[in-house]
Amino acid sequence: MFGFPYDTADWAVVDGAQFIGWGSALPGLATAIAAILCVAVLVYGQATEAKKTSRFTK
Repeated sequence: MFGFPYDTADWAVVDGAQFIGWGSALPGLATAIAAILCVAVLVYGQATEAKKTSRFTK
């Protein structure tokens, strides 16, 4: 019903990680994309907050 290597519906047949991208550039690429997005959000947030607070300088 499940095919090789899952002849039974049991987690005992799973040996370790089942990550398709392991050993390729995918983990590094995904990390780089996430880091770029985080930096972009921080820069955008800082810019908008600075613009809002510039109205209230003493």
